[in-house]
Amino acid sequence: MAKWIMLAGVVLIIVGAIAHYAPWLFSWFGRLPGDINIKSENSQVFIPITSMLILSVVLSLIFQIIKRFF
Repeated sequence: MAKWIMLAGVVLIIVGAIAHYAPWLFSWFGRLPGDINIKSENSQVFIPITSMLILSVVLSLIFQIIKRFF
């Protein structure tokens, strides 16, 4: 269990570094067709439906591949 937590921490550090030093790699996230962005004078509502679906599918595939090899 500790190995998985350490691995998750390393992955989060790598993704955070990429997002910090190369933000153009994630500029598409939240701007796909199907993502809802409602702006009014005093508020803004953002619901990234399509982006979350794609993220869910990619993470599911990654976890299935990891599960198959371990």
